[in-house]
Amino acid sequence: MCGIIAIIGKTDKQKVKELSKRQSHRGPDESGIYQSESGWVMSHERLSIIDLTTGTQPIQGNNTSWVIHNGEIYNHLELKEQEFKGKKFRTTCDSEIIVHLYEKYGSNFCNKLDGVFVFVIIDQDKFMAGRDPIGVKPLYYGYDREGRMYFSSEMKAIADQCEEMKPFPPGYYYTPETGFVKYFKPAWENHIFCDKIFEPQLLRNTLIKSVEKRLMSDVPLGVLLSGGLDSSLIASITKRLLYKTGQKLHSFSIGLTPEATDLKAARKVADFIETIHHEILFTIEEGLEAIEKVIWHLETYDVTTIRAAIPMYFLSKAIVQKGIKVVLSGEGSDEIFGGYLYFHNAPSAEEFQKETIRRVSLLSTADCLRADKSTMASGLEARVPFLDKEFMNVAMSISPEYKRPDKAIGRIEKSILREAFSVSDYHYLPDEILWRQKEQFGDGVGYSWIDSVKEFADNTIPDEEFATASEIFPYNTPDTKEAFYFRKLFEKHFPDKNSIRTVKKWIPKWQKDTDPSGRVAEIHDNSTVKVVVES
Repeated sequence: MCGIIAIIGKTDKQKVKELSKRQSHRGPDESGIYQSESGWVMSHERLSIIDLTTGTQPIQGNNTSWVIHNGEIYNHLELKEQEFKGKKFRTTCDSEIIVHLYEKYGSNFCNKLDGVFVFVIIDQDKFMAGRDPIGVKPLYYGYDREGRMYFSSEMKAIADQCEEMKPFPPGYYYTPETGFVKYFKPAWENHIFCDKIFEPQLLRNTLIKSVEKRLMSDVPLGVLLSGGLDSSLIASITKRLLYKTGQKLHSFSIGLTPEATDLKAARKVADFIETIHHEILFTIEEGLEAIEKVIWHLETYDVTTIRAAIPMYFLSKAIVQKGIKVVLSGEGSDEIFGGYLYFHNAPSAEEFQKETIRRVSLLSTADCLRADKSTMASGLEARVPFLDKEFMNVAMSISPEYKRPDKAIGRIEKSILREAFSVSDYHYLPDEILWRQKEQFGDGVGYSWIDSVKEFADNTIPDEEFATASEIFPYNTPDTKEAFYFRKLFEKHFPDKNSIRTVKKWIPKWQKDTDPSGRVAEIHDNSTVKVVVES
């Protein structure tokens, strides 16, 4: 994982170096830069994960094409064998496959890539940019007064250079000749095609395969473990796969006290699957002090994203200090399976499915953004098996009649995921974890965390200032003092209108209280029981 920047248009090379260093936290290991004959420049800040010795970027293709890439291409070895058998590559880095596919197919190759990515290719007076299907990795683009086009992993590198700037849309590529082209067109984007029966073995095996892909690494890796269903499953699968190789697995959890909800649950999981477990503690004071720095890294003012990112920020720093550079995480499951507690209130199976599709389409603005930027702030790469293309095709295509929570029959959220791993011959998790109710990360570290943030904001923002919220912030007007406080800090670092409009607010549907915390949902803390999923 890395940070990339490219400027299409005659540009000073030294200036690009300076802009690139604004995101050097994403790639602390080495830097690289290339300038074409026409004066276009691309720069790369590298976090070395695959090919530690020859994988320096930008990477040249056969002749005039050069690529910069942030992400991982999990099928790069298969593509080398299928598409370029016998060809000698310059590196063993997974990124190099991108430039050779471009040279072979032009711009029409993104669907061949299995992984997460943002990339820019410069080929003399031509160029191309692309982003992975869900937007696991961040990318922004913009234009300056002279008409130059900019691309960057984080907007802090280019926001003050651009007259116009936007997030690059996930699942698209761009060339000057084609404009933006949507290459990722899964059938499940239309809810009427989500009509498949639930097959526990297929769902289970596809997730295991997804985790196995993401063990590709030339450096030590670990797992994030909150003690919730999603991270616990990923940790258990990872442990089982690594057991065959004799590798030990480190797991990491965070909370305010040893008795925090997530820490206690994670401890049970770690003992059960036998990881080398690390518990990280942070204080309310440390969390409050870090808010501004985390907002600078996140580049958002969304309340729920910031609440959850601060513990993840501290956790990531501690993980890197242990010598781990890659972790597997559970992001995406709640969107795919309707795991947030507000999904209990969906008025119909059809509306339930539409909302899962909507939430998946917004992952790049919320959970993916948080997972990437709060970890990359410390030079840590987070991998997300639930957002594998093949797994999503299986899971999203299952009829919502199987997935929708139903209190009347005792079917809880994400019941089919739980069922898929409860009917296995292998005991992946203790039942109390496998059937544990959803707890959002910002809540699970300790309820006093969010309460303290709210109280701090209430005491910091005067009533008379908050009363002018609609005048000060007419776009996405903050509706609480907490949101107002976050917005002030965001606009301190990103004051232009382009930055403000890159943010989407995470808002739950179908519940009376619009606070994004899961514990305000009516169903929270209700007892849950294991049920048999219909077949």
